[in-house]
Amino acid sequence: MTANRIYNRTLIPNSEFRIPNLKLAFCITELNIGGAERIFCELAIRLFERGHSVVVYSLQSCPVGVSCVSQLELAGIPVKFLDMSGVFSLFSGFTKLRKMLKEQSPDVFVSFMFHANFLGRLAAYFAGVEHIVSCIRVAERSARWHLFLDRWTSRLVEKYICVSDSVAEFSKTIGGLSEQKITVIQNGVTIAPELKDKTVNRIIFVGRLDYQKGVDWLVQTLPTWLNELENYELAIVGDGIFRKKLENQIDNSLKRKVKFLGWKENAIDLIAESKMLLLTSRWEGMPNVLLQAMNYAKPVVATNVEGVAELLGDYAEQQTCQFGDTKIFAKKILNIINDPTLAKKLGNENRMRIITEFSIDKMTQQYEQLLFEIVS
Repeated sequence: MTANRIYNRTLIPNSEFRIPNLKLAFCITELNIGGAERIFCELAIRLFERGHSVVVYSLQSCPVGVSCVSQLELAGIPVKFLDMSGVFSLFSGFTKLRKMLKEQSPDVFVSFMFHANFLGRLAAYFAGVEHIVSCIRVAERSARWHLFLDRWTSRLVEKYICVSDSVAEFSKTIGGLSEQKITVIQNGVTIAPELKDKTVNRIIFVGRLDYQKGVDWLVQTLPTWLNELENYELAIVGDGIFRKKLENQIDNSLKRKVKFLGWKENAIDLIAESKMLLLTSRWEGMPNVLLQAMNYAKPVVATNVEGVAELLGDYAEQQTCQFGDTKIFAKKILNIINDPTLAKKLGNENRMRIITEFSIDKMTQQYEQLLFEIVS
């Protein structure tokens, strides 16, 4: 099998066909605001609004502060917390989840993220849930023991939904999962209103400040391109274990041009105001931040990791490089920023990709059809 194989995709059903209401259990590791969590909540709410019964289970406790919880509760979806905060609470949380699933008796159990996939499928199995679906959101290249546990319990899973073709390929060739159980449903977003061309001279990075997101390499590249752009700043939006170390690594000549903004609830608004998004990840699944930048007609320069080429389509080559290739990374940033016509063209093409291929409605209908086929 070649690396660019297109895996089975779920097609959108005929709009005249009415899918019967389903009882769905949606399980996720936690409900803090993040890319996977946003998609999870959007999907749960939209399926609920389409007439399906949805209950959400979070392995961890209710988050403090801004989270996805209020969005779910406002929609009328019950949210249950299992308070798994460490090893000693795993058994009690597992027992609670199994009991709740027995009481709900869902048609399908759907889980997002590794811990919910693993613990959730075990609880669903012992609760007697007939149909178990696990959603794989990322190519797990750091904790290989995750792959072992996933493979060990794969017999309990009826269907794996991968977020991109490249994650599906990784799950088969590296993760060892059965190709017959794998399907692909790509992420989607709510189409943004068309914006007036009001931007500031800002290039933006949005993500966790950790190893996966490659922001350490981004900081290393700054002298090769940021000094070449007069009146431009780089905004780094997000927080994490690397923040203090990264701040200390910024060259003194660049400190005034680099802003560490921390986590921001309005990160999407900041993207909309910026000229370009940078994505420097070492691995991904299908980066939601890239979807949002494309949604607002932004050009991007991104590492060619999982899901990126699928998002950018015919314009991927102009907007991607290999992780660690500082020379090409800098060249592509400068080429786009210094050529407003090219920047506008790439931004418009990116937005058109979102409108035609990556809407939240399309994603929801694909999930709905697949879940119906599973119980039929």
